[in-house]
Amino acid sequence: MGDLLGVAVLGAGHMGADHIRRLDRVVSGARVAAVADPDLAAAKEAVAGLDGVFVHPDPEAALDAPGVEAVLIASPGPAHEEALLAAFARGLPVLCEKPMVPDSVGALRVVEAEARLGRRLAQIGFMRRYDAEYRRLKSLLDEGRLGRPLMLHCTHRNVSSPPGFTSAMLINSSVSHEIDAARWLLGQELTAVTVLRPRSAAGAPEGLLDPQFVLFETEGGALVDVEVFVNCGFGYQVRCEAVCEAGSARIGDEHAMLVTTGGTAGEEVPQDYLVRFAAAYDHEVQSWVDATRRGQVTGPNAWDGYAASVVAEAGVRALETGNRTAVDLAQRPDLYA
Repeated sequence: MGDLLGVAVLGAGHMGADHIRRLDRVVSGARVAAVADPDLAAAKEAVAGLDGVFVHPDPEAALDAPGVEAVLIASPGPAHEEALLAAFARGLPVLCEKPMVPDSVGALRVVEAEARLGRRLAQIGFMRRYDAEYRRLKSLLDEGRLGRPLMLHCTHRNVSSPPGFTSAMLINSSVSHEIDAARWLLGQELTAVTVLRPRSAAGAPEGLLDPQFVLFETEGGALVDVEVFVNCGFGYQVRCEAVCEAGSARIGDEHAMLVTTGGTAGEEVPQDYLVRFAAAYDHEVQSWVDATRRGQVTGPNAWDGYAASVVAEAGVRALETGNRTAVDLAQRPDLYA
């Protein structure tokens, strides 16, 4: 491995371009060696000013480009399975944005393929595990000072949803972060999902069931509720409160800059996840680069990606049927024990 880890970035859209910027300007120990995107113009724009970067429309050509030692997948979810399996075939360590694979059947194929290798190559991009507030909450719960966790109350709000956003995507795109965060914070699998729907907000596009109230049950008897509201209109807000037997702890109450003007005072509200979780993304990618350079793979694994897909699918079925829906996980391979 060279002085700088050569990374192939698959996908040059909103997320991919941000990771290209991060690898070039923020993260130490790595460089962008290749970029793949069917939109060559977007790929070339994302690497403008970077020297020695190979740009391809085909992901596998980028994986085979000179100097590539690792892969960061930021392409649309349906392309992830093929890219992950191609990276595995080349023995390349991978940081894959969520969802690992949108459908649980494909996600299980990735888990089984990695298990056959007998070693981990994939880290899944659940960046909240790298957020300072979430990490403090995790440490507090693990210490046990608050006693056994009973409930997690979660809020997930966006200013607006992008074009084409569906009612199911509130769960399998937005709430997928809470799915992983709950599993990680509690150290428990989620076993059932119920989705309740208030009337849609006036700002929601026609036909979009927004907001939704999602209730998860866990194997340890805790409950996790999530208010997801992707067209709230005023800001990006993510909060989580853990209620335990001997106390509670809450994160996400933004202590942002206080602005006073014209006889009023108020705090700024982040408008985008790339603002609220900028430091978490930086920490996530830096940790991945550092571990990869040491020959290690850390962070959320392929089983975490698979479990999130299974729970999200159960959540979508609960949304569509109005019924409590059980989560049916496959047997966990020993690699992820």
